[in-house]
Amino acid sequence: MHFTHAITRLPADSVASGLTTSSLGAPNPELTRQQFRNYVDILLSLGLTVTTLPAAPDYPDAHFVEDTAVMMPELAIITHPGAPSRRGEVDTIAPVVSRLRHTVRMSSNAHMDGGDVLMIDKRFFIGLTSRTDEAGIREFAAAVEKFGYSVTAIEVGAGLHLKSIVNYVGRNTVILSEDSVDHPAFRGFNQIVLAKEEEYAGNTLWINDTLITPSGYPDTLKKLKTLGLPIIETDTSEIRKMDGGLTCMSLRF
Repeated sequence: MHFTHAITRLPADSVASGLTTSSLGAPNPELTRQQFRNYVDILLSLGLTVTTLPAAPDYPDAHFVEDTAVMMPELAIITHPGAPSRRGEVDTIAPVVSRLRHTVRMSSNAHMDGGDVLMIDKRFFIGLTSRTDEAGIREFAAAVEKFGYSVTAIEVGAGLHLKSIVNYVGRNTVILSEDSVDHPAFRGFNQIVLAKEEEYAGNTLWINDTLITPSGYPDTLKKLKTLGLPIIETDTSEIRKMDGGLTCMSLRF
């Protein structure tokens, strides 16, 4: 899929008040914004038009826009995030997305974070996690299967989201944690297996045949280089403190 647009949101001063399982300390808001701006600059350098929404201080996790919607060529699903404190974020995203795609809004009986949704061509792999439940996957499948997409649920035992530990990096290849290697859903793909100490680097973003990967993970970088694709490293150390990564910070379409 060739991406031409992205939606992002500026991190707020309240960023350290968001949800996290990390023990890395509180992020610095200004440094978080600088890392975010570097990320946006990378998207622009790859030819995307980037819409950056203003900060939403009442929602300190709101710059992780990927969790609020899933974009595809035919439509967009507005999710119902699993964390109660994040559900108001969808009301700030839905009007923007609805100008660009026909939208389907998930009901309050279902839960889904976009960080659990991995799209590879016409296939969706969706993590069953603390943020995404079976009802959410059922509603999602009902909306997308009519367009020829298949949906496979993946139980995620470790990691906040599916895309915390599994991502598609082009050339029929997935990058994934050691614990995910034997999952039957990924047997048809070539696999780059992450060292335990570098699992965070599994949140590598594939855009227009270029890989964006977090800096500071040499073993993962060495393995990614075997694909022969251009690679851009960028610092996400502040983003990581709030359980965030490269896929989280944009809606790409």
